[in-house]
Amino acid sequence: MILIQGQGVSKGVEKGTLYFFQRPDRTVVKVENADVEAEKARLTEAQQKSMEQLEALADKCREEAGEESAVLFETHAMFVEDEDYVANILEMLENEKCNAEYAVQVAGEQFAGMFAAMDDAYLRARTADIKDVTQRILNNLMGIVEGGIDSEEPVILAADDLAPSETLQLDKSKILGFVTMGGSGNSHTAILARTMGIPAICGAGEALQNEYHGRLAYIDGETGQVVLDPDELTLAALRDKHQKQTEMKELMQTMKGQEDVTLDGKHIKLYCNIGSPEDVAAVLANDGQGIGLFRSEFLYLAASDYPTEDEQFEAYKTVAAAMNGKRVIIRTLDIGADKQVDYFQLTKEENPAMGLRAIRICLNRPEVFRTQLRALYRASAYGKVAIMFPMITSVWEVKECKRACQRVMQELTEEGIPFNPDTEIGIMIETPASVFMAPDLAKLVDFFSVGTNDLTQYTLACDRQCNDLGKFFDPHHPAVLRALKQAADAAHEAGIWIGICGELGADLSLLPTFLAIGIDELSVSPSSVLPLRAEIRKSIAQTCTLDLLN
Repeated sequence: MILIQGQGVSKGVEKGTLYFFQRPDRTVVKVENADVEAEKARLTEAQQKSMEQLEALADKCREEAGEESAVLFETHAMFVEDEDYVANILEMLENEKCNAEYAVQVAGEQFAGMFAAMDDAYLRARTADIKDVTQRILNNLMGIVEGGIDSEEPVILAADDLAPSETLQLDKSKILGFVTMGGSGNSHTAILARTMGIPAICGAGEALQNEYHGRLAYIDGETGQVVLDPDELTLAALRDKHQKQTEMKELMQTMKGQEDVTLDGKHIKLYCNIGSPEDVAAVLANDGQGIGLFRSEFLYLAASDYPTEDEQFEAYKTVAAAMNGKRVIIRTLDIGADKQVDYFQLTKEENPAMGLRAIRICLNRPEVFRTQLRALYRASAYGKVAIMFPMITSVWEVKECKRACQRVMQELTEEGIPFNPDTEIGIMIETPASVFMAPDLAKLVDFFSVGTNDLTQYTLACDRQCNDLGKFFDPHHPAVLRALKQAADAAHEAGIWIGICGELGADLSLLPTFLAIGIDELSVSPSSVLPLRAEIRKSIAQTCTLDLLN
């Protein structure tokens, strides 16, 4: 038996083949004097494969999130066969006598540049579509597997670590669980696993070796153990735990449709955290009553250039419409710190967690901020959208954000574009400064939402990405819980509601404390909704105490 110990970051027991993530080499090299007819045949084959992939993606989106969500892939399919686009590629092949990869890349860049220079905003917005289609055809020419997993059966994905952009591109239907050498409970791999409701282990170190690729393994996301060739006793224990897990999931299904209310009548809003429109399917499947955190930065992380207003609008609109009138809180971009995007060209910082990130970038780059706010307000006409600003420390920041909102609303009014002028505005409480300033900040906004991961990091001076800190990074620390109560008191004094959108919101052991503090909303990964609802429904709010704050 081989036992590898890591840090469990998403609960569950799963059995499957270990599949080590391979980063493909996407470098395109020009081959001269190529067989033109053979290269044309390769191009045709790659186009056909691209069409099949896009058709499958459109069908999947149509089934999970409605007809509107499939439009993007249908548009991409049109570009694959666009006469002018294909003519550009064929002309390159004929004139340069080169390989298909080079012809597709050069023609794609020329075509994208042509669209980017157009006066019409809608046509300019298609630039990103051309880039995506070009990359898809290149992937199929180069044998790069879409979604990164070349396996017919679902696998346990192993890696040194996964960047946010890499997790976004994974084929989620082929993943049973994650195990990584690095990372932490706050990594994007861990967040994705919790959203998907599958087990994950981070920090397994060098004991997780590439030579184990293809081996059958068991992972336990609670204990953090990866087991290969388990002995009979270990195997029996893992099977028993998996069976109990299955039974608990079936029991939790009885919670669907039930109210989120304690035995003595205190109602709690139970919302979900998501990173993309595709995650809405998990929210609906787990009966989430709204979305408390849509991490809009994932739209930026998945792109090779700044997402256009139309691209963002389509994503926000899809989510708002799919939630059918339930509140959807969209956080403005939270780039920086551990979420770096090349095209932002941020200056390298000694301490990026304290540097230019989140709302600081938005206020420093008003055109980037304006583009996102226009998309958000446009989407507000299609559902109950709320806008939330991250990394707030000062009153002036909120006032400046609200002035930017006013300017955007004025623009949309003048252009005759519909939006909801009563769109709620909220801020994240995730710094000690925002806690101390909470009484003043509460007078300016409609709600607070506490980001407990960053609040813990900044309150305890502990890097949330550092695994070595162990027990020093303690979200249960009385200082963190006192900060939470102080913010809650300020919110209620001003007549606004307060929620938690950090991972701590799903901690069942802290639910009595949250009830005693007076937390109004908990936003968690979709898979945590039903267990949390079950706990809420058997709690008595009036008996809860604040003992943990001492």
